[in-house]
Amino acid sequence: MGAWLRDHVDARVDVAGLLAEERFVYADAAPVREGDAYRPHVFVWFHRDLRDEPVVPGELSVVHRDERVVVVDKPAFLSTVPRGRHVTQSLVVRLRDELGLPELTPMHRLDRVTSGLVLCATQRRWRAAYQAMFADGTVRKTYRALAPWRADLTTPVTVRDHVAPVPRTGRARVVPGAPVNAETLVELEEQRGDLGVYRLSPRTGRTHQLRLHLLGLGAPIVDDPLYPVDLEVDVDDFSRPLQLLAAELDFTDPVDGRVRRFVSPRRLPLEPA
Repeated sequence: MGAWLRDHVDARVDVAGLLAEERFVYADAAPVREGDAYRPHVFVWFHRDLRDEPVVPGELSVVHRDERVVVVDKPAFLSTVPRGRHVTQSLVVRLRDELGLPELTPMHRLDRVTSGLVLCATQRRWRAAYQAMFADGTVRKTYRALAPWRADLTTPVTVRDHVAPVPRTGRARVVPGAPVNAETLVELEEQRGDLGVYRLSPRTGRTHQLRLHLLGLGAPIVDDPLYPVDLEVDVDDFSRPLQLLAAELDFTDPVDGRVRRFVSPRRLPLEPA
């Protein structure tokens, strides 16, 4: 079993050390041994050691709260859920503690470097109804981005293509000729010298879709650490927020039928906290 774990668990995890300390366990809490035979369809659990995470700067502000939902406006660099090197410094961990809501769960995600609105369900019993809205595409999400103004770019324009993640890179790419799975309406709201404020209305939610679609139009988003090239910015460098804002959420509440609309208090350009 030890050999299988070393082949399949992230290389940053000290598999040998955790085995020796009996910190890999089966579902019944019995420790996993180095020489245990591999068994398919068996769950193995472990908790890795956490680093001392620096506090992500910027305000995590509650825009709306009621019995069923919390709408929060998150700063850039704060993960929506625990992932990788960000656990305590994630929206869900911080909000559960700050609001005293142990079952609070985000209904959708924003990239760590993206700022703006996230809708959360307050309790497990409300999750299915609100998750279904996003799965069915009935939530209208509006983003704004600061990117180069292009005199040769005619808007509004709808970008339709196939976006796919690039394994083990944290990036995504457009796959030419593949079936369409990503669609964004792009509109220019305002010109600010050499830059423009673009209104982005995604009709799908692929990884890095908005960033790739503006890049494909020749207008990469200002301070994007991955596109057009990976700048290899340290995860704890909070100095240059991506100029992409999840600005508005519109939907019909699946529980009581009310029309709901929420607007981020943030404005472009987004300044370092």
